Amino acid sequence: MPNGIAEARDAIKAAGRLPDDELDLAAVALQFARIDAPGADWRAAEERISELVRAALSQEVPRDAEARRALLAHVIHDEAGYAGDAESYDDLRNANLIRVTERRRGLPVAIGLLWLHVAQAAGWPARGLDFPGHFLIALDGAQKAGSVVVDPFSGGTPLPAPALRALIKRVEGPSAELRPGMLAPMSRRAVLLRLQTNIRLRRLRDEDVEGALACTGDMLRLAPDAAPLWREAAVMNARLGHLGAAIEGMERFVALIPESEAASRGRDMIEEWRARLN
Repeated sequence: MPNGIAEARDAIKAAGRLPDDELDLAAVALQFARIDAPGADWRAAEERISELVRAALSQEVPRDAEARRALLAHVIHDEAGYAGDAESYDDLRNANLIRVTERRRGLPVAIGLLWLHVAQAAGWPARGLDFPGHFLIALDGAQKAGSVVVDPFSGGTPLPAPALRALIKRVEGPSAELRPGMLAPMSRRAVLLRLQTNIRLRRLRDEDVEGALACTGDMLRLAPDAAPLWREAAVMNARLGHLGAAIEGMERFVALIPESEAASRGRDMIEEWRARLN
């Protein structure tokens, strides 16, 4: 294993031991990106992200949420040229933060991660939103000076309620309506996992089970108590014939949620795999 990949995995594992509010979104995402693009210049990407922070901090500090949104949209999209990549949406480079900073193109969560990083570096409250099918940002003003929902994929467009309603109809169909929980805040760890999930799912779609399993293993370094990821890893190991690893992963899954119906099914799978081993 190249030293850079080993170093990146060690850094992610160290981040996995941190409280959520101490996670540096861009720093961790760059370590994930190093693993998928071992020959890429991640330090140059780090500097490009730092340039965004410096550009935002060089401006007069706005207090209300809309002014902060406008400033970040100007810095990230108008000046630096970042945009959502609608033409080649499924390109894996769109979820790799090094490649995103090189191409100035990315998925909603990758561009949104830049928004969150710059906002947090400026000391502005901001959070990812778990909107169905489309990653959004909420940005707050100072001392309760309002908040605004932002679509980072479309250049930082503000999304008032009518626009959110139109968006959910595009995502889920014309009968869909806004409902409670659609704007639930995401933890920083959840944002990073969502970024990597895009890679994992695309590898599975392309029948690259080994690649998807490796991605899942890296995600577990950041979130070692994420029960669904242990189950995913177990199932992929079983597909690859690694039954010992499959059993170990499913046992970890069951231990994390022992009273659930899913855990009962997991125990059945463990018994089936053990029988195959014998």
